[in-house]
Amino acid sequence: MSYTPSDYSECPGFLRDYLYYLLTIKGRSKLTVEGYFIDLRTYLRFLKHYKGLVSKETPLDEILIQDVPLSLVAEATLSDVYEFLNYTFSEKSNNARTRARKVSSLRGFYKYLTTNVALISSNPVENLELPTAKKALPSYLSLEQCYDLLRAFDQSDPYYPRDFCMVTLFLNCGMRLSEMSGLNLTSFRDNTLRVLGKGNKERMLYLNNACMNALKEYLAFREQQKPILDKDALFLNRSGRRLGQRRIQQIITEHLERAGLSHMGFSTHKLRHTAATMMYQYGDVDVKVLQEILGHANLSTTEIYTHVSNRQQEAALASNPLANYKEKKKES
Repeated sequence: MSYTPSDYSECPGFLRDYLYYLLTIKGRSKLTVEGYFIDLRTYLRFLKHYKGLVSKETPLDEILIQDVPLSLVAEATLSDVYEFLNYTFSEKSNNARTRARKVSSLRGFYKYLTTNVALISSNPVENLELPTAKKALPSYLSLEQCYDLLRAFDQSDPYYPRDFCMVTLFLNCGMRLSEMSGLNLTSFRDNTLRVLGKGNKERMLYLNNACMNALKEYLAFREQQKPILDKDALFLNRSGRRLGQRRIQQIITEHLERAGLSHMGFSTHKLRHTAATMMYQYGDVDVKVLQEILGHANLSTTEIYTHVSNRQQEAALASNPLANYKEKKKES
């Protein structure tokens, strides 16, 4: 799926400029910027409602923001922001992660207005702390479930080489869905794969034997495909165009269902978690190396996988010199 965000025509100029700044200068993904847009649109709607610029009976979702003056944002106080956060946190029952994103949206927005373009002089959220978001353990397939998924493929399926290759890459390389869809023929060289991740950051992955074999079989299949309209794209649909994200997700879901795993809520992102867990759990991979493989900007994002590996914890405890101590019973 080629993701098409809002055109931001409903935004006042200062907000539209900020969103395009995030896209073009900061290199944020379209999906990330869309999330900021939704948060900030809600904030501007709330300010108009809270400051009495619209009727109290007007539903928040129906309030237009094109006419919001910069002065309304500039004159907002920390108390106003707290009122907004209290509204969104209580009325919409947001979880900790969503609450943290909303605060981050406001902090980035006001920093841009005060520091980057100096449109306003005061930043009401300068000292606003991010809510603590509990880091949930990622959901992933067990090793046996990985085998079940790989064995469930029907080799008589005309698109078996393509689908098997994608699953193999997901399970071994830990790529994101957008990264898989964006792969080109030129992304490969010898046993390496160049991936374009978040923020247009490139990283290099080394391919193991399973990936190389699956790619070799798929590329032979791709050469026979007709027509090929997107000649650069690696994975093609039946029309010869680049396989979109939505279709890839559908394909993975179909194969998970065939393997009897569809009821467990697995997805392409869960396959990414699975690859990371397999590498850390069975490969004794250093967490810094894992960070580079996954393309995480912050080590803290990768460290969640250190909590998954019970095998290493078990080995550490077993190595304690007191591990085999057993008290001798005194003879009566």
